[in-house]
Amino acid sequence: MIQPPEATDFLRSSFVWLALLLAVGFVWIGHIAGRRSGVPPHANGRLTGIAMTATSAWLAATWAAASSGVLAQFDRRPPPFALLFLAVLAVSASVAWSPLGLRLLRGLPLWALVATQVFRLPLELVMHEAALEGVMPVQMSYSGRNFDILTGLTAIPVAVLIATGIGGRRLALAWNVLGTLTLANILGIALVSTPTFAMFGPERLNTWVAYPPFVWLPAVMVVCALIGHMVLWRKLFVMPTTTPRP
Repeated sequence: MIQPPEATDFLRSSFVWLALLLAVGFVWIGHIAGRRSGVPPHANGRLTGIAMTATSAWLAATWAAASSGVLAQFDRRPPPFALLFLAVLAVSASVAWSPLGLRLLRGLPLWALVATQVFRLPLELVMHEAALEGVMPVQMSYSGRNFDILTGLTAIPVAVLIATGIGGRRLALAWNVLGTLTLANILGIALVSTPTFAMFGPERLNTWVAYPPFVWLPAVMVVCALIGHMVLWRKLFVMPTTTPRP
């Protein structure tokens, strides 16, 4: 089994706090969206409680799986990490098309859905630090082949343009295409960098995300990014004229 990476306390704590803030923010934004979309208070509170419980369970389950070392068993077929990758995709899609996703769709305007992706800027800075420390392979950072920092850098300016009426649906659509492509790019790089494929060589393997707290990169950060894009796609094409209630 591959040994866990040696990382500084700063890097480890940065991942923990960013993941926890995202998890809390996800539940809170869902609650606000439900209230703005006119969901009755009792039903909204119940859905928020379900979201809080499910989020906590997901955090605990992924941490436990990483702590056990099972995710680092890349020599197994299929490798357990591949199952986590599939679970990330399944959970993201399930949430985006769940009652919670519907609350986000109806309760948040276009600019707010764009603004929620700003977390990808600090995330990319932390990932760059991981590459500098030798914890993460360089191809997964913006010094390599990862362009996802563009999504984080443009989230707030684009959100402001949309909120002020300077930009509109076309700008949101173009930005969502950019964000979806950059996210797909880094997901593909991360996947082919695992020992199963080792496309960038045996010295540049992506194994660090099989251990805590770095497992929360795919389990929390990627999930939040995917949900955000999926809900925005639904907003653009299913309910393009929806306006949240005051």
